[in-house]
Amino acid sequence: MEILIRDANKEEAQVIIAFQEKMAMETEGMVLDHNTISMGVNAVFDDPGKGKYYVAEKGGGIIASLLITFEWSDWRNSWVWWFQSVYVLPGERRNGVFRQMYEYIRDLAGSSGAAGLRLYVEKDNNRAMRTYEAMGMNGDHYRMYEWLS
Repeated sequence: MEILIRDANKEEAQVIIAFQEKMAMETEGMVLDHNTISMGVNAVFDDPGKGKYYVAEKGGGIIASLLITFEWSDWRNSWVWWFQSVYVLPGERRNGVFRQMYEYIRDLAGSSGAAGLRLYVEKDNNRAMRTYEAMGMNGDHYRMYEWLS
């Protein structure tokens, strides 16, 4: 069955919220506050400057979603697109869904003049790291540090 990659719409926010809650539990054993994640996802739909959601659809149902956010690079005088909040339903993993989403986003970024694509991954998510490396991405250049409240 064919997979369609497309822009998400606000009516699909509840699906994306549920995906984010599942991802947080799977990857970090974290329970997200439902009201906070709901407001956060809807904020993206309300303000395109915050980012843009994309979904993968198969058989009329959403099987994956991701968020693209934008970082200005003064070194490159261009935007760098960040993959965030990537989630693929467990039964659809290892079937090339993320690869199709990645290629779709890579083509959009390239045609828009973006300097490149980046993502971060939870440090123990080896399966995801192998997937990203298989697509030609690497984690050799930077380590990420953070402060979160």
